[in-house]
Amino acid sequence: MTHSMKLHDQPFAMIRSGQKDIELRLYDEKRQQIRVGDTLVFCRSRAPEETLSATVVALHRFPSFAALYEALPLDRCGYLPEELDTATAADMDLYYSPEKQALYGVVGIEIRLI
Repeated sequence: MTHSMKLHDQPFAMIRSGQKDIELRLYDEKRQQIRVGDTLVFCRSRAPEETLSATVVALHRFPSFAALYEALPLDRCGYLPEELDTATAADMDLYYSPEKQALYGVVGIEIRLI
């Protein structure tokens, strides 16, 4: 199955370069449909004609971003080396409310570019 997701410029560029291979998302109804082996098509928010395709190689589910941040290597999740010391799960509150995180849980979608 193929799924589409939008990405801001920096995460899009990091996935394209191979710096980032784990995409962090809320484990809502849309992400609950994703399975290992599925294809993700990422489109760049500001230029939707730019796309990247990747295969899902693992799904890392957690009850919260706090638990995810403890377990997964953040340099593979989109943080630059100079950001690792200040990275915090609260960074994800900008994208997903704490209430939604508590309701659905979260997922780190590990990918490999096609």
